[in-house]
Amino acid sequence: MSVILLVEQALNGLQFGLMLFLLASGLTLVFGIMDMINLAHGALYMVGAFFAAWLAPIVNSFWLAIVLAVPLTALVGMVLESTLLRTLYQRDHLAQVLATFALILILNEAVRMIWGSDMSLPTPKALSGPIELMPGLYYPSYRLMIIAVGLVIAVLLWFLVTRTRVGALVRAGASNREMAMAMGVNIRMLFTAVFGVGAALCAVAGALLGPLLAIQVGMGDSILILAFVVIVIGGIGSIRGAFVGSVLVGVVDTFGRTLLPHLFRELLPPQWASAAGPAVASILIYVLMAVVLFVRPQGLFAARG
Repeated sequence: MSVILLVEQALNGLQFGLMLFLLASGLTLVFGIMDMINLAHGALYMVGAFFAAWLAPIVNSFWLAIVLAVPLTALVGMVLESTLLRTLYQRDHLAQVLATFALILILNEAVRMIWGSDMSLPTPKALSGPIELMPGLYYPSYRLMIIAVGLVIAVLLWFLVTRTRVGALVRAGASNREMAMAMGVNIRMLFTAVFGVGAALCAVAGALLGPLLAIQVGMGDSILILAFVVIVIGGIGSIRGAFVGSVLVGVVDTFGRTLLPHLFRELLPPQWASAAGPAVASILIYVLMAVVLFVRPQGLFAARG
């Protein structure tokens, strides 16, 4: 196992974790402030990717397509919150799960009717080649850009939540909604704004991952499970927890899928190793979640009890 391979996989894990953070940060705020389980959060990730893929050939610019896709997806999210999801706040979690699962099916079919089952989003030509980070290590420049964008958004979101008045309102709503309402906070407007921000972050993740992954109907369903794992590990309502949990999940998942097959090939017969390696790697992040919950049931940095 070479040092170059380890560094490369560490970068892959960081890139994957930062994209998970964009999804999980919005989801943890919605869950933490509104106390609502929104399974349709992953569908907004899909909508953002389709918006970017649709706009890119129209405006003839990858970057402008992302800039336009983000507010459009945020608008879709705010419309959904102010019309349908607002009626679910006083319902129990089972009703929220059933309603938002139905919303996943509706959004999937709506996207299929508008754009078809899949679309493509080419990588920008300026970022199509690799960059030599160290002797023998060539890493795709596009993936480095994703890491840079993810880190910048993480810092901006941390500053917004911890150093601004808007962030103070968000933290107050996450910690004690009733007290925040008693102090005059417009909870309805706060909910809509938070949902819009969460949808916008989904759009950024979907658009940036579009050139790397298939843009297709239902693409948000599987990654939503990882986003929930992240917020359980990090703590509900905590941006810091979402960041740490995302990086942990990204790195553990990436290294598990890379290193475990090599390890099992050294310890087990070939026919067993070929099956055991991928199987154990796929459950590694859930083992991580179980360990964290055993040690800290509230998550690493819970913002609310």
